[in-house]
Amino acid sequence: MTTDKPLPITKVMVWKAYQQVKRNGQAAGVDGQSLDDFNKDLENNLYKLWNRMASGSYLPPPVRRVEIPKSGGGVRPLGIPTVADRIAQMVVKQVLEPELELIFDQDSYGYRPGKSAHQAVEVCRQRCWRSNWVLDLDIKGFFDAIDHDLLMRAIKAHTSERWVVLYLQRWLQAPVLLPDGTLHPRDRGTPQGGVISPLLANLFLHYAFDVWMRRSHPAIAFERYADDVICHCHSEKEARRLLEALQDRFASCGLQLHPQKTQVVYCRDSNRRAPLADVTFTFLGFAFRPRVSRNSRGVIYTGFLPAVSPQALQRMRERIRSIGLPSLVYLSLEEIAKVLNPVIRGWIQYYGRFYRTELIRKLYRYLDDRIAAWLRQKYKRLRGRRLQSWRVLARIRSGHRDLFAHWRRVSEVACG
Repeated sequence: MTTDKPLPITKVMVWKAYQQVKRNGQAAGVDGQSLDDFNKDLENNLYKLWNRMASGSYLPPPVRRVEIPKSGGGVRPLGIPTVADRIAQMVVKQVLEPELELIFDQDSYGYRPGKSAHQAVEVCRQRCWRSNWVLDLDIKGFFDAIDHDLLMRAIKAHTSERWVVLYLQRWLQAPVLLPDGTLHPRDRGTPQGGVISPLLANLFLHYAFDVWMRRSHPAIAFERYADDVICHCHSEKEARRLLEALQDRFASCGLQLHPQKTQVVYCRDSNRRAPLADVTFTFLGFAFRPRVSRNSRGVIYTGFLPAVSPQALQRMRERIRSIGLPSLVYLSLEEIAKVLNPVIRGWIQYYGRFYRTELIRKLYRYLDDRIAAWLRQKYKRLRGRRLQSWRVLARIRSGHRDLFAHWRRVSEVACG
């Protein structure tokens, strides 16, 4: 479809971008406009956005920065664009992404069509069986450290659409509105939280890491999910040499490895016991370490396996505490289940994929403890009677296995 505008952006492109954006959250940007607010005058808002984009006059507003606490301390800065800006970014993403997918590495899993975190963890698990050593890379402040000049060179190499380059340049230069209300100019980085940022991050690391690894260290396998990277080495010496080489490589690209979080790890199991070394690393919320397991013949052994990480468990407990179950005494148990089940199902679906025993042992008991605390607040006869509340909960669970998502999953494991 052609338009009378100087840039080949159609109304259909903007509409399709909106359809994608509306599935992914309500958060408002610097203009305070949520997705619901945007939808109140949807046709007019989309028309204005198309008109500005197609005429080349669209200028991205500042990105609102929010700081999310990390479980290990500190904060993670996220950049929240306005709803209209998210749609504009999606227009460009839908044009650029198919071109970049043609060149991206097969072991790059983050934020890509047909790729998933579970795939990356599964491949990592298999390679840990075959290689004795792992180099776990942590890039310090990656999204805020991306070199704009290097990124734009890569973009220009993979698109002939000048308007795509124009708008990407504008997004990279858009300032950030800090929590204290001040505007912070940007000369590097792309805000974590933007629609286009994961694609740009993948492109940057495709050349900074993936292509370099294939050329310089073709015998070393790796998995990369955005800026989370695991490399598999056959010896500690090889891992240390790779670490030194990567420090130089990333420095030449304006990046720095975190000195405390980057580590060399030994994949110890029943057949590999020798070195005194770190034997645990975390990848995509799963802690890889030696774990007791049982093979198909019933033989117990120690395997180097992934399971939900302590940090992920801590975040889950914090989420449950934030709901404040003991204060919701005006709800019925069935209504409490409706509050909890969507959250629990998401955790089970993700973290229950590998070594579910750890999830059952650490999370399910905590969930039941919070439900028992709710019972003690709900019913006066149970106040101060912890053991009695657990007995009541056990009777409810035995007769209503489908009430809470984790009860049903425990029953499935017991029967399987």
